[in-house]
Amino acid sequence: MNSLFVALTITFGVLVFGSVVGYALSRMTFRGRDTIFYIIIFTMTLPFQITLIPQYIIMVKLGWVDTYWALIVPYLMNSLAIIMFCQYFKSLPQDLIDAARIDGCNELQIIFRILWPNSIPAIVTVGIITFMASWNEVLWPLIVIRNENMMTMPQLVALFAVGGRAESQLGVKLASAMVLALPIMTAYLFFQKYFVQSMASSGLKE
Repeated sequence: MNSLFVALTITFGVLVFGSVVGYALSRMTFRGRDTIFYIIIFTMTLPFQITLIPQYIIMVKLGWVDTYWALIVPYLMNSLAIIMFCQYFKSLPQDLIDAARIDGCNELQIIFRILWPNSIPAIVTVGIITFMASWNEVLWPLIVIRNENMMTMPQLVALFAVGGRAESQLGVKLASAMVLALPIMTAYLFFQKYFVQSMASSGLKE
């Protein structure tokens, strides 16, 4: 339940914030827009280990260690999601947005009521990638969570395997691996059509 709550919350947050920033970078004109876009691309080249210690210090100062905040907040903004939404929104006709403005929609209504229904492949792709990454995350929960009642499933499985209690228990290892993989396999099975469609088109349209 901890893993599901954390993964679903992160996925929803990434979809919301990623689409908002992607819309701003793709359809709004403001000073420094291209600079911000290139900075976001640059952050994708930074290894997670570089930001690990600063993030942990921030969690300690905020008092978020052993809380859901530490598991969720650092992952709510995702560079890949921003870039994918930005590129996909660029492929949609500007007339669609102009018609929504004429009808009285504000920017947020344009994003969630006009663009989202027309961006299902991008939403599904970002959702699957984000859910998969947050569901399988082990290192960060091991650092910020010490209370066993709040540990995620990958964290518990890692502690079980490394701690030596899994020795000669092949059945338990296989069962835990299957449970870890089952949600991601299920999600991809149902949404693979949109996933493949988005991956095939998002990089080709400007």
